[in-house]
Amino acid sequence: MSQHDPRLDAVLTRIDADLDAALARLSSWLRIPSVSTDPARAGDCRAAAAWLQRNLAELGFEASVRDTPGHPVVLARTPGAGRRRALFYGHYDVQPPEPLEQWRSPPFEPRIVTLDDGRRAIVARGAADDKGQVMTFIEACRAWKAVHGELPLDVTVMVEGEEEVGSPNTPAFVAAHRDELAADVALACDTSMWDAATPAITTSLRGLVYEEVTIRAADRDLHSGLFGGAAQNPIRVLARIIAGLHDDSGRVTLPGFYEGVPETPPEVLEQWRGLGLDAARFLGPVGLSAPAGEKDRMVIEQIQSRPTCDVNGIFGGYTGPGAKTVIPAEATAKLSFRLVGDQDPLKVRAAFRDYVLASLPPDCTATFAGHGASRAIALPFDLPDLRRAAAALEAEWGRPAVTIGSGGSIPIVGDFRELLGVDTLLVGFGLDDDRIHSPNEKYDLTSFHKGARSWARILAALAA
Repeated sequence: MSQHDPRLDAVLTRIDADLDAALARLSSWLRIPSVSTDPARAGDCRAAAAWLQRNLAELGFEASVRDTPGHPVVLARTPGAGRRRALFYGHYDVQPPEPLEQWRSPPFEPRIVTLDDGRRAIVARGAADDKGQVMTFIEACRAWKAVHGELPLDVTVMVEGEEEVGSPNTPAFVAAHRDELAADVALACDTSMWDAATPAITTSLRGLVYEEVTIRAADRDLHSGLFGGAAQNPIRVLARIIAGLHDDSGRVTLPGFYEGVPETPPEVLEQWRGLGLDAARFLGPVGLSAPAGEKDRMVIEQIQSRPTCDVNGIFGGYTGPGAKTVIPAEATAKLSFRLVGDQDPLKVRAAFRDYVLASLPPDCTATFAGHGASRAIALPFDLPDLRRAAAALEAEWGRPAVTIGSGGSIPIVGDFRELLGVDTLLVGFGLDDDRIHSPNEKYDLTSFHKGARSWARILAALAA
């Protein structure tokens, strides 16, 4: 089917005419406080799943709410017609809204606002991450069904409720439902555009190793006046260990860390240079100015195609108000390693633990806890479906889609490849200023409207 087929034109017209009703549907879903990390919100998570199941059933999907050991999964399929099948993934769970006092309106009472630069947006927790993004795809399907009675290809929808807590039950769910989830291509929407006018397809995702280490010395907290200078201080030991993870050039010092790290092709680097993402543009909006990564790499490389090590938290000893003069018995740090290419997460984990153990002075011990290990994912640049989706996005936005890497990790993409043998096109319409995970989260109405139009075009292109 051509992207210029009259059937597609009628679908796009329908999306335009139905925008207000689509926003009303999205608002209804946003009002459900489906915070997956809060046990008190388990009923709300199930209500959000049931809301989506009803909407998909109204569109002719065979839709159901499937239980897991945690929050349920919504699984829906169009009846098979022997055509290509696309598997769409999203999530209905949201981050906690706290701190509530920083919201300009209640987080689960969506409202349409006009931003300072004239853009209009819908503000609510989950507006961009990920309910608004999911609804761009659902509204594209709704328009195809309303105008033509069917979608241009077969579609399966899987929307989970635990993405914001690490998707602990999703791999097992995918493995148990391989037959129902079988597809020719997977689609996911939990990503962003390059900027407000330039669409993007994310072609690579960094992997992740998350480690927690605790250093212990004395059998109790000690008086720093009596024992200071003689007793080992776990905070000082831990700080020295952490400081040694990077050299002066910003490179990670773990032995073998860069094994499997590829060099980005020169033609891709040239495209990235043309995007103009310098330190001022990227770091300035968050009050920073100097890149902290590898000194011989562009900012865009540091955040997309190079591996990293970051300390996410460090604590120990007395942290309450006022003073308490103690040498703590233990100190803990949480660290994340973002991986690229063929880096082996288990080897990175082992190298980190070996480094810590080799760095311990007398009287100190270390214990570790792992909180996830996933490989990086990359799509072939010559993947036919990638070219089809890029052409569809260019037709909608009037400029070529940028193929970019993501510094984040979306483990489901690896699960789809490993368990289903299918690659995933990551096409989202979020913006850098959407404030996801922060107070006053929003989703631009242009992102929502043209996102639905984009998915309508992509569905047609994938069916060709």
